[in-house]
Amino acid sequence: MTSLPGVVPTVELNDGHTIPQLGFGVFLIPPAETERAVAVALETGYRHIDTAEMYGNEQGVGDAVRASGIDRAEIFITSKLNNGFHEPEEARWAMDRTLGYLDSDYVDLFLIHWPLPTLYGGDFVSTWKVMEQFKADGRARSIGVSNFQVAHLERLAAETDVVPAVNQVELHPYFQNKDVDAYGRAHGIHTEAWAPIAQGKVMDDPALEEIAERLGKSVAQVVLRWHIDRGNIVFPKSTTHSRIRENFELFDFQLAPGDTEKIDALDQGEAGRDGPNPDVFDYIPA
Repeated sequence: MTSLPGVVPTVELNDGHTIPQLGFGVFLIPPAETERAVAVALETGYRHIDTAEMYGNEQGVGDAVRASGIDRAEIFITSKLNNGFHEPEEARWAMDRTLGYLDSDYVDLFLIHWPLPTLYGGDFVSTWKVMEQFKADGRARSIGVSNFQVAHLERLAAETDVVPAVNQVELHPYFQNKDVDAYGRAHGIHTEAWAPIAQGKVMDDPALEEIAERLGKSVAQVVLRWHIDRGNIVFPKSTTHSRIRENFELFDFQLAPGDTEKIDALDQGEAGRDGPNPDVFDYIPA
């Protein structure tokens, strides 16, 4: 693990590319507000932006990056294939549109957003093979998946050539997604954590409040630091300027081993899952 200016660590992916471990997420940020939120994030020091076709705000990300005056090569941009475009030709069209919105000839990381095993005849393998083509032709520097379970990852390993660089999954103190995370660690797939603070549900947890009060930090900062220490790639989102900056201030304190153990003990297993179960999730936007 190395550090970028501004102290954000980077991790090396299994294809040799590096990614800032802390990024800025734009999930649920309205398109009209995205450009300004990303501009504040870039001004704060973030150099990793996580978006998706399904969010409808790639254009705002591209506009903010262009307006920032920062060299495109210094900003790591992730996007994700929309659920309605898993068929190979549709995926190619969707990728071209993403690059147009971002005003870039490449995306640093492109993910299959959901495996959708109950749709498309259960065939996410042909979709992944198109992702491999994107990597080969340079439109995606790295490729990965999101919300893939162990069985989905094992199928890719058996039927395709490229190991996903990352798997972006729900992961937070209440749902530590241990089987998926362990599989990734064993096979060189970095875990990216979405809903890193359980969409705010951990904010009133007494154990976390005690740690935060002792360290003079917010509960969100404590939990995000826990993710960083685990090696997770994490991208909190906010439209509040002070919160965007607060979420960046994770590297001037450390958790004690006992703090980490207390947070680890909050795991509720499957009962702690807040979002959809990838084995049955079948949403396709209208």
